[in-house]
Amino acid sequence: MPAQNEFPIVYESLRSILKPYAKKLTVKNDTNELYYLDAAFSEKWKKELFFASAQVKKNYVSFYLMPVYMYPDLLKNISPELKKHMQGKSCFNFKKVEKSLFEELGQLTKQGFERMMKEEYA
Repeated sequence: MPAQNEFPIVYESLRSILKPYAKKLTVKNDTNELYYLDAAFSEKWKKELFFASAQVKKNYVSFYLMPVYMYPDLLKNISPELKKHMQGKSCFNFKKVEKSLFEELGQLTKQGFERMMKEEYA
């Protein structure tokens, strides 16, 4: 079992997936254990919408991606390996750095961002 001392590296890797979106979204938290982004105010939903976060937990590092909950069809082409890391409808948990899965998650995040911006704010 990977040591928890790897969690900061896992967290930074997942956080780096989200950092490029900070320019267009609202950073709600940016600490050593939580990076949290909200989208702008949505007229459709009458509130700011949660976009994504990376968070260090006791037994793993979580990556929450709300667009996959809002648009489940985004998940239809994910790899079985990434699917194994899913918990619930929008959470991915990792205990170690898995570069290829993080790259795939980065592409999924990009697709989710583009879809959310197009459909929620157009």
